[in-house]
Order: sequence, then C-alpha cells, then structure tokens
Amino acid sequence: MVYPLLCWVHCWHRIDADKRVEHNRQKREGHRMANQEQLALLKHGTEGWNQWRNKHAARQIDLSGADLSHAQLIEANLMRADLRGADLKGANLSRANLSFAYLRGADLTDAILVGADLSRAKLSEATFSCAQLIEANLFGADLSEADLWQATLSRADLWGADLSEADLRSADLSEASLSRADLYRANLTGADLSRADLSLAILREADLNRADLSQATLCEADLRRATLVGTNLRGATLTGCSVHGIFVWNVQLEGASQDSLVISEESEPTITIDQLEVAQFIYLLLNSTAIRDIIDTTSKKIVLIVGCFTPERHAMLNTIRETLRNRGYLPIAFNAYKQGNPNTVEKVKRLANLSGFLLVDLTDLSSIAQELEGIILTLAVPVQPILQTGKREVVMMVDLARTPPWVLPIHYYTDQAHLLATLNQHVIEPAERKAQQ
Repeated sequence: MVYPLLCWVHCWHRIDADKRVEHNRQKREGHRMANQEQLALLKHGTEGWNQWRNKHAARQIDLSGADLSHAQLIEANLMRADLRGADLKGANLSRANLSFAYLRGADLTDAILVGADLSRAKLSEATFSCAQLIEANLFGADLSEADLWQATLSRADLWGADLSEADLRSADLSEASLSRADLYRANLTGADLSRADLSLAILREADLNRADLSQATLCEADLRRATLVGTNLRGATLTGCSVHGIFVWNVQLEGASQDSLVISEESEPTITIDQLEVAQFIYLLLNSTAIRDIIDTTSKKIVLIVGCFTPERHAMLNTIRETLRNRGYLPIAFNAYKQGNPNTVEKVKRLANLSGFLLVDLTDLSSIAQELEGIILTLAVPVQPILQTGKREVVMMVDLARTPPWVLPIHYYTDQAHLLATLNQHVIEPAERKAQQ
C-alpha cells in the first residue's frame, strides 16, 4: 500500500511541476489566461455584466487572451480591463467603455467600436484592420505600432494619442482630432485626413504619400523629414510647420495657407519661408553645393528679414511679412533669437545673395552684429535698417550706414502700429528705389 501511494504522490508532484513549468513558460512568452468566471459572465450579456461591475467596481478584470470574436459587447463596461492578446475580431463594442484598458497585441480586426471610449487605453501592437472606430474616444491612447490598415476613424478624438510607427494605410481619419498626436514614422499612405485637426502633431519621418489632407489643419505640426508624394493639400493650413528635410513631389497646394514654414533645424536660428515647394528648394540651396553653383543670380521677389524676434516681438515680424506679401514679395525671415550655431554667418550670406533687398531690424541684434557687418560689407544688395526708439543702437550698423552706398539710413519706429503705418513709404519703397539704381 505504501509503495503505490508513494508512486501516486510522486506522479502528482511531477504533474504539478509540469504545470508550473508550463505556466512559467507561457508567462515568459506573453501567453495569459483570462478569468474564466468573468469571461463567462461577460459572454452571457452586457446588461448583467455592467450590473456586476457596478457592484464590484474595485475588482480587477482579467480577460487577457480571451476569445471574444464576434461577441456582442455594446455599451459594455470594460474600463481598466486587461484584454492583452484578446481575440476581438468582428466584436461589436459600440459605445463600450474601454478607457484605461490594456489591449496590447489584441486582435480587433473588423471590430465595431463606433463611439467607444478608449481614452488612455494601452493599444500598442493591437490589430484594428478594417475596424469601425467612428467618433471613438481615443484621447491620449497608446496606439504605437498598431495595425489600423483601412480602419475607419472619422471624427474620432485622438488628441495626444501615440500613433508612432502605426500602420494607417488607407485609413479614414477624416475630421478626426489629432492635435498633439505623435505620428512619428507612421505609415499614412493613401489615408484620408481631410478636414482633420493635426495642429502641433508630430509627423516627423511620416509617410504621407497619396494621403488626402485637403482642408486639414496642420498649424505648427512637425513635418521634418516627412515624405509627401502626390499628397493632396488643397485648402490645408500649414502655418508655422517645421519642414526641415521634407521630401515634396507633385503635391496639390491650391488654396493652401503655407506661410512661416520653418526650414531650419531645431537647434539653429529660425529660418522661415512661405511656400512648401520653395521651402524645399531653399533648404537644398542652403545645404547643397551643387545647387548653389547653379544659382548665380538673385531673385528680385525675395526679401530677407534679419532680426532678433523674441516671442514677445513675433507680432512685429508678422506685420513686416504680411506687408511684403501684399506687395508681391516672398519674405524670408532669419531670426537671430536662437544663437550658437557655427553656420549662422554662411546661411545669412547665402540668403542675402538671393534677395532683392535686406530689411534688418537692429533692435537687440547685438548677438550677431559683428557677423552681420562682415556680410553687409561684401554685398551689393540694398540694406534697409530699422530700429525701435528707446533701444540701444548697434554701433557697428550706425557706422556702417555712413559708408557703403547700398545701406540706407536707419528708419526709427516707436511701436508696431507706427511701423505698420510707415513701413511702405519709409522702409520698402526706399529699398525698392535703391535696388532699381
């Protein structure tokens, strides 16, 4: 009797050990098991499930790895539920509450999530291909590396969402809110982003080939090194976008607002331009020896504005640019507010040689005064200095104004309103006359 009992105990320990080994293996490999009681209750119907959750609000919900394919989960309360690796293919989750839920690696192919609350949910590497997410709340959600191929996200709230390296090919994001969203290296080929809000969004190195961005808002969006081939930007707002290193080819820009595009690196003094395709050209001009060798004449439409425009003085810069635009010029602003880059002098010189004339605001410009003196001495381009009264004059420019014939007398202004009132007659027109001479 003792020996068979010992054998049985030994076998039981072996089975238990094997179970522990298998459990540890699954844990290491990311396989998880759902709480079967919770799973059965959820499958029984959302009404009973929601009542149970209201009574057990603090209970941890573990539905990881659960098979919920084609389940009817309309308005289900799945807040903070662990749904990692769950099979939700074809499930109906319309108006469901999935806020703060953990869905990493879950499969939501063809799922219906119309009006669902997925705010701040963990959805990285989840599959949403062909899913319906119309008007879904994805505020601050983590969708990094998620598969959203052909997903419908029209009018969805994706404010501040992480969509870095997500697959959004042919996705419908029309009228979606993507302000401050992170779309770094996202694949948006053929995506519909018409009328979407992408203000302050990160689209660095994103693929926007053949995407529809008509009437979209991209104010101050980061488009550095993004690819736009055959992209529709008709009526889009691109004001203040960072476009350093952008690749643009065959884009539609009719009716687009594309002023103050930043073509410089983040660490460099800010250089802005008004047209996307021209921005790419100017970038190449500043960084390609071959392109610079081709350009041996200056453009009479370009006016270079040099000054130290702090955030408080940006309105002043905008006043100058708008007046020049109204006279048919293409203003390029070189903001010396950011300093410390060794290429500053060379870039100002290249831009100056392209310009019909220079407009130099001497106010607080001492940081590059010596460098600017060297540039102006070698130019044959009209230079119109301006200075706000009450500010310290740059001695270099006061002396310089008396020697080279292409430097006009300093125009003094009291404030922005005074500058606007006198800009045409006392700044631009004298520079134009000098250029004609």
